[in-house]
Amino acid sequence: MTIRNPVEWGIDAVRTTAHGVGGIGQTLHRPAADFDTASPVVRRIDYGDLGRALAKGFADFGAYRTDVVFIGLIYPLAGLVLGQLALGNGMLPLIFPLVSGFALLGPVAAIGLYEMSRRRERGLEVTWAHTLDVCRSPSFGAILGLSLLLALIFAAWIGAAALLYRATLGPAVPVSIAAFVSDVFTTGAGWAMMVTGIGVGFLFALLVLAIGAVSFPMLLDRRIRVATAVRTSVEVARTNPGPMLAWGFIVACALVVGSLPLLLGLIVVMPVLGHATWHLYRSTVG
Repeated sequence: MTIRNPVEWGIDAVRTTAHGVGGIGQTLHRPAADFDTASPVVRRIDYGDLGRALAKGFADFGAYRTDVVFIGLIYPLAGLVLGQLALGNGMLPLIFPLVSGFALLGPVAAIGLYEMSRRRERGLEVTWAHTLDVCRSPSFGAILGLSLLLALIFAAWIGAAALLYRATLGPAVPVSIAAFVSDVFTTGAGWAMMVTGIGVGFLFALLVLAIGAVSFPMLLDRRIRVATAVRTSVEVARTNPGPMLAWGFIVACALVVGSLPLLLGLIVVMPVLGHATWHLYRSTVG
């Protein structure tokens, strides 16, 4: 038995977003007058701004704790489902890439949290049900389009992880979890897979950080095209390389801590990071 073809899995991963293509097309082909044509102003920030964004994220979480915890349950459940799918489809070596790579979809998963922070900032009523207001956003098609892009990046990461496993410990699937863990930590091929995988994963994470750091909040907040949102997000990273790398490190560490035990910490970590990302956007884009 060999590991499942990653291309087949990748098709399944993006199928749920394919129904939005029609909406994406409508958004991308709207008249120019429907969009804000003013160039967003990118501000310089310092490391203190990261702390302030996190503090505001905690404040939003505290203000709507019951609603946000309900939403937060989605993240560990999604991670556990991905892990179970991997086990049930002969994809044991891809469990870690699947669960860790789920962070690449974090900007998509947090879209409802951005909406809650946006409403609170404007003094509007906020409940978990208001996260569904995203579907009525004028930029919903653009949000779907950018979500599809991140889904494709996630699928590419899984494909890269599968190819890396084939080149080191594969192509046969391990007989058990214990045997796989032993091979990873006690063989040269296992260490090569880990070190290379971490390096490749870092590049994927850097890509998503650059294009997705503030683009989703921008699409919620303004009538802009996907290209404008992505370009602005990249400019934020270029203008503030140190703070944005630090932000990526904070997110990565928080997700690791939140993954223990059994991803239950994500019930708190993901909502706080989602709310904080909204406030980071407000700090970096004028």
